[in-house]
Amino acid sequence: MQVRERIEELSDELTSTERKLSTALLLDYPFAGLEPIQELAKATNTSPPSISRFVTKLGFQGFQDFQRHLIGELKQGQRSPVELQAASAPIRGAFLESFLDRASVVVKDATKAVSEVQFERAVEILADEKHSIYVIGGRMSDSLAQHLSRHLRQIRTKVFHLPADPEVWPEYLLRMRTRDVLFIVDFRRYQNKLHALAQKATQARNAKVVLLTDEWLSPISAQASEVLAVPIDSNTLWDSYTGALALLEALLTRIADKNWEQTKSRIEEWDSVRLDFGDTDDD
Repeated sequence: MQVRERIEELSDELTSTERKLSTALLLDYPFAGLEPIQELAKATNTSPPSISRFVTKLGFQGFQDFQRHLIGELKQGQRSPVELQAASAPIRGAFLESFLDRASVVVKDATKAVSEVQFERAVEILADEKHSIYVIGGRMSDSLAQHLSRHLRQIRTKVFHLPADPEVWPEYLLRMRTRDVLFIVDFRRYQNKLHALAQKATQARNAKVVLLTDEWLSPISAQASEVLAVPIDSNTLWDSYTGALALLEALLTRIADKNWEQTKSRIEEWDSVRLDFGDTDDD
């Protein structure tokens, strides 16, 4: 279990000092916990003995054990397909059936990773037409961002997909207004340029960041007002995006259903224009 999850599980049992420590750790997770114990004590106006008692309460042998666990989480977040293949479990029997069984587990676990309350908050954020939505993903995960943005455009206005080239990002940043939404998809082997974009959007444009990431948490989580962390480990050389895709499709369906008459009208208008270009085939 991750340190973050241990803190959340014990949140109701924490003392005021421990709550202060947990807040500091979660605000800059996991990096705050990698500071020397004296520095963490100074930053939180606590003491090294208080920190030692806190990490013991979380189930660690001591502060060094606590930090080793955080370092392990960071390493998990940077594992390449080569490393994943070396640690993967071989598929037995019929390959396709066994592989899809693993994918179904990833989808099922996604329902446990994102609560219904958190899901509905994300729906409200993405459905609110008072604010524009800007969407982008990483090297591989941008396919998910495109899936979201293309469908969301048929439901509502003011949805923009950012291109991969950072040279044109300033144009989109300058368009952003206070409380506009930057939806970022960033899975392990996280991209520094996306982190920099999130920092610019929140600090310079006062935008709201919604992050879709994995259980090891992209560094962008420090800027995000909403973090949707889904499982991606299928115990093969590739991370599985099936759970993330299922979550996005659930979001899109819920948003469309909440205001179906408006959605229906927009899809009909969209299709009437699309058909003018000679496209008569359904997707």
